[in-house]
Amino acid sequence: MRFYLLPLALSVASICLSQNPDRADGQRQFANTCSPCHGGDGMGGELGPAIAGRLRRLDDQRLTVIIHQGIPGRGMPAFPNITGPSLANLIAFLRTLSTRPQRPRVKRTIETTTGATLEGTVLSQSTDDLALQTADNRIHLLRAAGSRFRKVTSQSDWPTYNGDASGNRYTTLTQIDKSNVSRLVPKWIFSFPANAFLETTPLVVEGIMYVTSGNECYALDAGNGRTLWHFERPRTKGVVGGGAAGINRGAAWAGDRLFMVTDNAHILALNRYTGHLEWDTEMADWRQNYNATSAPLVAGDLVIAGPAGGEQGARGFLAAYSIATGKEVWRFWTVPAADEPAAQTWKGNAREHGGAVAWFTGSYDEKLGIVYWQTGNPDPEYNGAEREGDNLYSDSVIALDAKTGKLKWYYQFTPHDLHDWDAAEPLVLVDAAWRGRERKLLLQANRNGFFYVLDRSTGELLLAKQFVHKMNWAKEIGPDGRPVLLPLPKAPGGSYVCPSQDGATNWYSTSFLPATGLYYLQTVEKCNIYSQSPAEWRAGENYLGGSQRPVPGEVPQKILRALDIQSGKVAWELPQIGGGDTWGGTLATATGLLFFGEDSGRFMAVDAASGKPLWHFQANQMWKASPMVYQFDGKQYLAVASGHTVTAFGLLE
Repeated sequence: MRFYLLPLALSVASICLSQNPDRADGQRQFANTCSPCHGGDGMGGELGPAIAGRLRRLDDQRLTVIIHQGIPGRGMPAFPNITGPSLANLIAFLRTLSTRPQRPRVKRTIETTTGATLEGTVLSQSTDDLALQTADNRIHLLRAAGSRFRKVTSQSDWPTYNGDASGNRYTTLTQIDKSNVSRLVPKWIFSFPANAFLETTPLVVEGIMYVTSGNECYALDAGNGRTLWHFERPRTKGVVGGGAAGINRGAAWAGDRLFMVTDNAHILALNRYTGHLEWDTEMADWRQNYNATSAPLVAGDLVIAGPAGGEQGARGFLAAYSIATGKEVWRFWTVPAADEPAAQTWKGNAREHGGAVAWFTGSYDEKLGIVYWQTGNPDPEYNGAEREGDNLYSDSVIALDAKTGKLKWYYQFTPHDLHDWDAAEPLVLVDAAWRGRERKLLLQANRNGFFYVLDRSTGELLLAKQFVHKMNWAKEIGPDGRPVLLPLPKAPGGSYVCPSQDGATNWYSTSFLPATGLYYLQTVEKCNIYSQSPAEWRAGENYLGGSQRPVPGEVPQKILRALDIQSGKVAWELPQIGGGDTWGGTLATATGLLFFGEDSGRFMAVDAASGKPLWHFQANQMWKASPMVYQFDGKQYLAVASGHTVTAFGLLE
């Protein structure tokens, strides 16, 4: 049974629930009414799933709705006759189940194939495998070898959101290539009891995989997907934005710590061996429309993150925190204060709630000591009457000194954005030949429909090239780096604009393959009709200043494209069949393969040089995550989240 909020307000229930409950009576009701399905301890039975540990996500009113109305689509009947004190007593007892009972901690001593002895607590086991946690909290992943066990781990990790801090979804692993990719099969599946479609990219560090959803993290054995530990905290009632939807795109790692953000704009450090909370720092007050959804980024001894809230008028910033203590070290406001020169690019009253949130994961060049971060759209989104000017630093890439947060340079892709074309797309850092000499490049395919190449040392614009066909807002990017605007066609009730609010591309991952010199991305051919309306900022509400809607009769299309970074021209493309509404990105390999989530629900591999399809697996899911890769116990795996599951693929043996 999965719990959902149904639209019902029950003032009578809230009154009765305020009385002193009789938990013993509630337990009797539970035994008579609920236990036949959910088990006497709430841990599940033949007819229903476990509910212990999941009820804390629901307040009393939502529990009352579920009890009275049931969940017919999932087989739960309604119990409308449980009212008054009986209802209060039942809910009071259900609250005693809100903490999942701990499994008995089994101790075991084993001998390894090297002759060593290990003694510790069993975290998971089967006839073939064992995960043992020793007294120092270290986790030992073991596989049966007769009467003894051999230690296993990963030989190649995926330690950050995009694999490394450069932002490029690319791997040098070579075990899976064009000759054998057709033999890829699912090796294991982990089902995440999440309320939202997973958008996470798993991390793998020393054989342990970490996967996240809203306010939750699981540690898994990367070789079989078995759970090692689980961290969860209650969802925050009243949060708005992506955090309210349970979105979380992943974690960051350093040493013995794992870092993740929460729905209410906190950043947490967890012990990566136990899941225990090490520190908890509030980035921003969620009551001011902040939330958080994306993976932090580690840069030296700092972990860097920014909150979300770009549709709700949260004033954007990026901040760095001490890995050791969680103390804030520096903060860069992406909407400037009144006394800063950049504030002159905001004429009107909107700057205080100007958006430009740094909600997505940036990139880091350790040698240059620079953090590169992409910023969100200005607010209100669709009406610029109270924010005349370029609205710095919205829709930009900002290059910051990693240690101090001082601005080194910036480039704004879309000045005075009126179409929600934030710059929250991957920033890929590559070192490559450019027009005859080696340069440090930054690549981004922007939501506004242009592909950009910049010198990441200086911020110099080297190339800007249109990469979608449906484009009517700008003719080109001029020599001054600014778009040359075109008049927008009128449409009933507004303006006809291409690309759409979803963008020519979006936050899904992109890849660069050095062997081909091509940059790979999922693109969308789609337009919208935009309209404007007055906007006033309020806590707990969106701050849009208008709306956008589909063009009647238009069928959007997702197209996988490979761009030559020297010219920006499309080297090849692969049109897809679907609604144009999936969000899966790409992963390139040194063996010339490109993996991606295809619009009809397939996980696919194509030849990176030509785009020729080589393999697919039909997941039948809405893609909202991008693939990653690692090598475990000598075997290469690809893993990707789809729907509510994480699936790991490997070669058929």
